[in-house]
Amino acid sequence: MPKEKKIVVDASAVLAVILDEPEKAGLVVETEGATLLAPGCLSWEIGNAFSAILKRKRMGFESVSKGLTIFEMIPIQEMEVSLVDALALCNRHEIYAYDAYYLQLAKRSSLPLLTLDRRIVEVAQKENIQVKGIQ
Repeated sequence: MPKEKKIVVDASAVLAVILDEPEKAGLVVETEGATLLAPGCLSWEIGNAFSAILKRKRMGFESVSKGLTIFEMIPIQEMEVSLVDALALCNRHEIYAYDAYYLQLAKRSSLPLLTLDRRIVEVAQKENIQVKGIQ
């Protein structure tokens, strides 16, 4: 019986799919049949990204609302993270806590992290965290 494929996803990857960015096709292929995991902050980050889109008038509220509906349809399991371990990553690499939450979850669970964020990729490599990158 094949082992279940699990991947930690961050906001950059999820937003690229929702917003139909050029990386969407590769992200969909990479996550096909996988169980997606993320720390609880993911929904707040998605909300924050859409608030910035509204503020910059890149999309209207109706489009943002449709994007949130798409987000809510993506099955992502929320996982707990260790704040102490995440802040240790922040301290070592001078990164924001939100980025550290994804890294810490991937590290603790020994799962790959799917991200489009170059800085997160750099830190993951230094921490020996497997990264699934999409070009």
